[in-house]
Amino acid sequence: MAMDPKIKTVTRLVGVVVTMGALAWASVPFYDWFCRVTGFGGTPGVASAGTDTVLDQTIKIRFDASKERGMPWEFKPVVREVEMRIGETGLAFYEAYNPTDKPIAGQASYNVTPYEAGGFFTKIDCFCFTEQVLQPGERVEMPVSFYVDPEIVTDRDAKYTHTITLSYTFYEIDLPQEHAALAQDVKTDKNKN
Repeated sequence: MAMDPKIKTVTRLVGVVVTMGALAWASVPFYDWFCRVTGFGGTPGVASAGTDTVLDQTIKIRFDASKERGMPWEFKPVVREVEMRIGETGLAFYEAYNPTDKPIAGQASYNVTPYEAGGFFTKIDCFCFTEQVLQPGERVEMPVSFYVDPEIVTDRDAKYTHTITLSYTFYEIDLPQEHAALAQDVKTDKNKN
């Protein structure tokens, strides 16, 4: 028995719509994974430890900081630039300050320029891996440890890189549940006085 052509067409169209929806849903995590693995778009890699190979060649690392519009924190690198040997583990600090009278949570997004160096810039540990919560008037120094993979000197495009810029942008996020509850308790105590 043959299927009605109208039902067959509708079934195919529904299949196409479901497939397109699934691809659209999966595209964001897939793109994020792709960028982290390949360094595409200046996305640095992540490692649990540094490399054993350290070259005599040096490279400059510049540090940049910005905030999303409306983010009330002050945010800046402690040192704007370092020169280090390729493969050497580096440590840099960024300073954040909450000048407001309430706790504020933030998350940092990051990238590396030039883009062709993204696959060779590797973070070992970074404040950007987790959300940050600053209490009213709190000032903190947040570390990032990293290295530049020695493979950069043999890459067709990246071997001409002499300076890499690591950029962070902080944006405000909702307070985590435990911090929001503490902030509410403090607010309630102030109202009782």
